[in-house]
Amino acid sequence: MSLPEAAPAAIVPPALPATSPPDAHGTRNGVIAAILTYTSWGFLPILFRQLDAVGSVTIVAERTVWSLVLLAIILGVMGGFGEIRALLADRRRTLVTLLSAVLLGGNWLLYVWAVETDQVLEASFGYFINPLVNVAMGMVLLGERQNRLQTISIAIAVVAIAIQAVGLGAIPFVALGLALSFGFYGYFRKTAQLGPANGLFAETLMIAPFALSYVIFDMVANGVGAHADPYLMTLLVLTGPATAVPLLLFAYAVRRLRLTTIGMFQYIAPSIQFLVAIFLFGEHLNGLRLVSFGLIWVSLMVFSYDSFRRRSR
Repeated sequence: MSLPEAAPAAIVPPALPATSPPDAHGTRNGVIAAILTYTSWGFLPILFRQLDAVGSVTIVAERTVWSLVLLAIILGVMGGFGEIRALLADRRRTLVTLLSAVLLGGNWLLYVWAVETDQVLEASFGYFINPLVNVAMGMVLLGERQNRLQTISIAIAVVAIAIQAVGLGAIPFVALGLALSFGFYGYFRKTAQLGPANGLFAETLMIAPFALSYVIFDMVANGVGAHADPYLMTLLVLTGPATAVPLLLFAYAVRRLRLTTIGMFQYIAPSIQFLVAIFLFGEHLNGLRLVSFGLIWVSLMVFSYDSFRRRSR
């Protein structure tokens, strides 16, 4: 779960003015927020694995509803509903937020389904390739030209994806879907010009009617199900803060750090997911898939070296 960060201009439309560098205090807080965000995302599969009996669609619907409840409380305390009303009065910003909400919901659903179907390794692969997908997005969407090292890192990543496909016996749709959905989410989230809590509340508000409708339909059609189990119901409620809090920290960090800096932290989550998949969930890592991960790590080292070099200049 990461942001486009091939270069600072990669996700900022030309119409937006460049922002000034954050101050030292804001940068320090942004770093702390980024570390907490990606660490919590790394361990999130453990929560979803405990909810295997519930089903991925129900989990996503419930986490949307409970996230909205938590965010409504936060905004009630902060008095931030005025910004939501201003957003809804602006057609362009509403459309951008709706697009980011759809992408976020799709990313949630795909990720929970991947955990449910024992594909956490492929999910971690998706978040490893995310920064390189973002470079490609900058090239395709914004006509950006990449330097030699960035081109090399992308080429290595393409080979790694091909080997991953051979190892899986199919195109890694989960990995590519997660990388693309969160990449585009980061694009729209960065340009929505909303505060962390306000933006996330607006996004969950837009998909909450569909989520709540599904929960009600499921209860009518299949009975109360997990809602009658105190343990499962507690876990479902916890999906709200487990979703909202990291995303709030993520939005906070991305507004205070350079995109290159954010990119350095985003390897934390897939690294943790990789270890969780192997040592806790017992997923099999065959030789070809290990080679593909090795190539991705090489690609990311080249990419990171180039990012640090450009940053130092």
